Order: sequence, then structure tokens, then C-alpha cells
Amino acid sequence: MSDSPSMDFPVSWDELHRHAKALAWRLHEKGPFEGIVAITRGGLVPAAIVARELEIRLVDTVCVASYEHKDQGGANVLKGVEGDGEGWLIVDDLVDTGTTAKIVRDMLPKAHFATIYAKPAGRPMVDTFITEVSQDTWILFPWDVELTYAKPISHR
Repeated sequence: MSDSPSMDFPVSWDELHRHAKALAWRLHEKGPFEGIVAITRGGLVPAAIVARELEIRLVDTVCVASYEHKDQGGANVLKGVEGDGEGWLIVDDLVDTGTTAKIVRDMLPKAHFATIYAKPAGRPMVDTFITEVSQDTWILFPWDVELTYAKPISHR
């Protein structure tokens, strides 16, 4: 990623859980789904919550590596899935530039694609999402952060 995001948006475990549950509410009307394909790693936690809420027991993964902290590099598919996605739900935490989403969409073109957070560049790739954030925002997921002192916004 050439331009670093200019704003950090920390998400707590409680907030992530509420948003994943809200995603399940939206998806409930669009199902039933045969199973879920979680995009690793970020989609694992939301997929578990959605699977519980929609009572889906069949969960698989697509493994795509495209980020190293805030640097997005070339995407590398580590594990795919069989089929065209008919009747399946794809879950991820975030769609950013759409690079990973496009790869998974190409693998599973008939699946319903859902994320909690969507940025404008990747938003057209997903069918359902909960919250849109600006492209220059970096979401700090609870599994990526530790508790530490936070400087006030106006601190110089």
C-alpha cells in the first residue's frame, strides 16, 4: 500500500461481537445457507459468531495472505475450496481494496459475500456489510492490539 491510512479505528471485542451479530441478523433473511466459508485469518471470528447465530454447523476456510501489518502486498492463495459457492456464505472481517475479495469471488462466484466492515474501494465486491469506513482508515481489530496509553487526538 503506497499511502498509509491516516486514521486508526480501534474495535473492541464487544463491538466486534455486536457487529457480527448484526451481520447475522441481516443474513438471516437471505438464507438458509448450506455452510460458511471464512476468509482467514480475519474472517474466522466473525464467521464463528455468524455460524452460531444462524445455526450453521458446516464451516470451511479459504486462506489468502495479502497483508503484513499495514502493508498490502500481492495476494497468495494458500488454501481454496471446491465448488462454485452455490448456497454458501463467505464471511470476512473487512473488505479493503477488494483484492482478496475478488480472488474469493472468482473461486466461489455463486456464494453470498458478507463482511462486517467495508471500505469504498472494496464495497462493490460484497453483498452484505454492516459498517462502511473511509478508505484512509486502518481498523485495529482486537486480536491485533494490546492495551497501552493512547495519546489524545489533539496531542502534539
